[in-house]
Amino acid sequence: MSVMKEFKEFAVKGNVIDLAVGVIIGGAFGKIVSSMVEDVIMPLVGSIFGNLDFTNLYLALGKVPEGTAPTLAALKAAGVPTLAYGNFITVAINFTILAFIIFIMVKQINRLKREAPPEAPAPVVTPEDVMLLREIRDSLKK
Repeated sequence: MSVMKEFKEFAVKGNVIDLAVGVIIGGAFGKIVSSMVEDVIMPLVGSIFGNLDFTNLYLALGKVPEGTAPTLAALKAAGVPTLAYGNFITVAINFTILAFIIFIMVKQINRLKREAPPEAPAPVVTPEDVMLLREIRDSLKK
């Protein structure tokens, strides 16, 4: 069997295609969640805590040159090592929301699977020879 034929059989299996579709949709869904966190949730959380911008929360780990603006971008541009824990907070919230949404989706899918009524078994058809033997037995009992 040629390598190309084996690869074709592997690539067109349902699970591989389902996985590819899942990865593509997951990537797009991740971008939606990232935008929701960065553009909607974090500004709301920041306004609750006094216009706090989580992306600018950092700890400078080196000497800050004179005249450098006290922002994360300016410090990184100046080559100052920084611990950007604000970005970590944003990513952690992003992950938590994404994990919760996936949990809800899986829970609903499992609920739908459980609610599907089991198919009724098809009635067993008694073979004709068994029916004839039963008739003979019943007639002999009389």
